Amino acid sequence: MTLKNRLGGHTNSYHTYSLEEALEGIAAAGYRYVELSAVRGWTEHVPLEADAKTLGHIQRMMNQLGLMSLSLSGHSDLTTKAGLADGLLAVDLCERMGIAIMNTAIGGHYSESEDEAAFMGNIHELADYAAARDVQLGIEIHGEITKSGEASLPVLERIGRKNVLINYDTANVDFYGAVKAVDDLPIAIPKLVHVHLKDKLGEGKVWNFPAIGEGDIDFARVLQILDKGGYTGPVSVEIEFVGEPWPPLAEVNRAMKASYDKLASLGLT
Repeated sequence: MTLKNRLGGHTNSYHTYSLEEALEGIAAAGYRYVELSAVRGWTEHVPLEADAKTLGHIQRMMNQLGLMSLSLSGHSDLTTKAGLADGLLAVDLCERMGIAIMNTAIGGHYSESEDEAAFMGNIHELADYAAARDVQLGIEIHGEITKSGEASLPVLERIGRKNVLINYDTANVDFYGAVKAVDDLPIAIPKLVHVHLKDKLGEGKVWNFPAIGEGDIDFARVLQILDKGGYTGPVSVEIEFVGEPWPPLAEVNRAMKASYDKLASLGLT
């Protein structure tokens, strides 16, 4: 089995480090694609209000390292008008940078207690704004309402927009949904636009997301399921360790390289 999905490194893995450090580490680990983070108040590698000069500088850094944009992490609290405004700015970034997929979540980075009615009051405006700019939205497996692929499908039905699909997170489904990716993933494949490959160590709501291959998730089976299901979209590696404080930069670089090597050994290159 040799999967041909584009494999990227997620700059959120370098949460407390600069974008330059993130891009250098991702490129050195072997990745040729990158998911950029533009999350206000969390990982602001791409500022939501970036001017043309700033975006040009980012693009030049990527060009010099041989990296191409895979997607943009533009999480904001879409249950609020402020979060919707940030979501619209993130879509603008996608259009300006030539990025086709923006990943987001109902309650943003932090929220678990979510107001579905408030989210539904905002998501259609964001989806239509994105569609007009040829951007697809990936609603992440995250929080309570979209805690699994199975839980996300009726949410997508209620949204009713062709450009709103699932960003599947292999660890979040365990953390939030208390189910294993290998059991839940087959249900979600027809609606996937993007996948976060993230490992998890420990049961339940233990925040421990190490390098791929150093946790409990069976990535050989995950990749087999994606292959069998015909998923050809992008995948990115996200490592969140045990949260803040983040490990030293050398350890983040090691984890990104170990993740790349593990996935390459499984046929994902």
